[in-house]
Amino acid sequence: MECHHCRNELKHVFLDLGEAPPSNSYLLEDEVGGAEKCYPLKLYVCETCWLVQTEDTASGDDLFPEDYAYFSSVSTSWLDHARRYVDMITERLGLGADSFVLEIASNDGYLLRNFVARGIPCLGIEPTTCTAEVAKGLGIPVICEFFGSDFAAGLVSNGQQADLIIGNNVYAHVPDINDFTEGLKKALKSGGTITLEFPHLMTLLEYSQFDTVYHEHYSYLSLYTVSLIFQRVGLRVCDVEKLPTHGGSLRVYGCHADDPRPDSERVASILDEEVSAGMKEMGTYLDFQPRVDQIRDDLLVFLTEQKKAGRSVAAYGAAAKGNTLLNYAGVKSDLISFVCDAAPSKQGKYMPGSHIPIVAPAVLKERKPDFVIILPWNITHEIIGQETCVCEWGGRFVVAIPSLNILGAAV
Repeated sequence: MECHHCRNELKHVFLDLGEAPPSNSYLLEDEVGGAEKCYPLKLYVCETCWLVQTEDTASGDDLFPEDYAYFSSVSTSWLDHARRYVDMITERLGLGADSFVLEIASNDGYLLRNFVARGIPCLGIEPTTCTAEVAKGLGIPVICEFFGSDFAAGLVSNGQQADLIIGNNVYAHVPDINDFTEGLKKALKSGGTITLEFPHLMTLLEYSQFDTVYHEHYSYLSLYTVSLIFQRVGLRVCDVEKLPTHGGSLRVYGCHADDPRPDSERVASILDEEVSAGMKEMGTYLDFQPRVDQIRDDLLVFLTEQKKAGRSVAAYGAAAKGNTLLNYAGVKSDLISFVCDAAPSKQGKYMPGSHIPIVAPAVLKERKPDFVIILPWNITHEIIGQETCVCEWGGRFVVAIPSLNILGAAV
């Protein structure tokens, strides 16, 4: 194993979650019971550039098939986040009808539709056909391809360098992060801006967010490492913001290295925070596995106790992070009877590995489970606000990370 960035040999595994199927490879009914592709799910840390990455086993085609089931617009809080971002960045950069915006991994048009409504020219790059078709239906131009250096060169030859390049929760998903970043450099106009959002590795470590580890996430990023990757290709991180999304993310602002804009004080401040948190100390990483195992054990004890007591347990949110949690804990449908999800693309399918059936949220009212485990804990408040009916029959919500927590009315 080599580091995806600096190519040094990787010697340190700091998280081993065994073998698991890709977290978004939901199963049809006739596929349950058949052979599933499973891959080792391990994290390595590079002691040179401190990039954290998964073991290289799964291919991009296996991880991002044409029927990829993640649609960004299902989450109302994420739609609000996208709208606020467009309002902010349009004013900050003075974007208008003469500007050009490029979004990489534009999904179902959850964000670019805000630029279309403002009359700002834009283009989405999205490799999964099913989500791209939804965006096209909204009048958003989309190219169905993976983004990289060669693709960016094609954009340049077509005169499509961007004033703004957006990448929300895609930087961690690319197998060749150096090539991807070279593409950003090529596709960016002189004086242009890049914004990338990604879960902050420091938060993952602090709050034991091991369920955000899955094969689709090739890299786990700190500001320090992203700054090194940018520098390698002639880019610079000129500003950074902390975001509450996905349990704690960063939004970095990038520009060409020779851009006259000064660096924000926030860049140095967060770099200092990372050092204080021990993110350049190997012991910080090697202490992580026991905390993860404790979360797994606590969940299994809770589920087993409910089964013995004759209480019913369901889950809400067929999220990738939920699949990591359930598969590492070895949870099956005997402990969690079903998972509700608002996305029609997931309903009627089964969770990979655990084979727990995925149903519409209306089933909660029909089945009235005693406990509902919220798998996408990062939108706990949104889910509780939507499913207040659970408390009407005395049900309680549960989250497992960073530690088991029972919420809501008494049973």
